[in-house]
Amino acid sequence: MRQANKGARICLEEWEGIAVDAVGDVIEFWGFKRNLGRVWALLYLYSQPLSAAEVRGALGLSKGGVSMLLGDLEHWKVVVRVRDKGEIAWRYRAETDVLKMARRVLEEREYILMKRVCSDFEQAKSLALALGDAPKEKLERLANMAVLAERTAKLVQLLMKTPQLDLRSVFKALASKVAAKGRSLMTG
Repeated sequence: MRQANKGARICLEEWEGIAVDAVGDVIEFWGFKRNLGRVWALLYLYSQPLSAAEVRGALGLSKGGVSMLLGDLEHWKVVVRVRDKGEIAWRYRAETDVLKMARRVLEEREYILMKRVCSDFEQAKSLALALGDAPKEKLERLANMAVLAERTAKLVQLLMKTPQLDLRSVFKALASKVAAKGRSLMTG
C-alpha cells in the first residue's frame, strides 16, 4: 500500500486487494459479514493505524458502513481504536494475535451456541417423554444428538481454557514451511 502522507488516500496494489478479499471470503464463510474480514485484513496489512476515511477510500465502502464495521470489529476486540497526541480523528489498528481472536470467537459464539443447543435437546427430550408415545428409536437418536452436542460444547470449552493447548508452534512451523516455499518460488 502506498501512502504519501498521513490522511492521504490509500491505493491498494492488486496483490493487496486479492489478500484483503481472500480474508473477507473466509470470514463470510464463517458466518460474519464479508467486509468485516476485509477491513480487518486491510488494517492487519498496514503497519500504521488507519483512519475510518482511509479505510473507506481503500475499500470503497460508505461512511456509515465503515463506522458500523469498525464498531463490530471493536466489539469482537479484533480492532483497537487509537489517537495520536494532537490528532482529532481516531485511527484503528488490527489485533495481530490470531489465537487470541479465535479464542474470543469461540467464547462468544460457538460455546454459547452449543450450550443453547444442549438446552434445546433437553427441552425436546422432556416434551417427548411428557407425550409418552414417542418411539424408542427416536428417543435414542435424540439422546445421541444430545451427547454429541454436549461433547462439542466440552471440546470448545477445552479449546478456550486449556493453557497447554498452544498452537503457536504449529503456526510457526506452518509459517516457516510457507516462507521456505515462497523463497523457492521466488528463486526458481
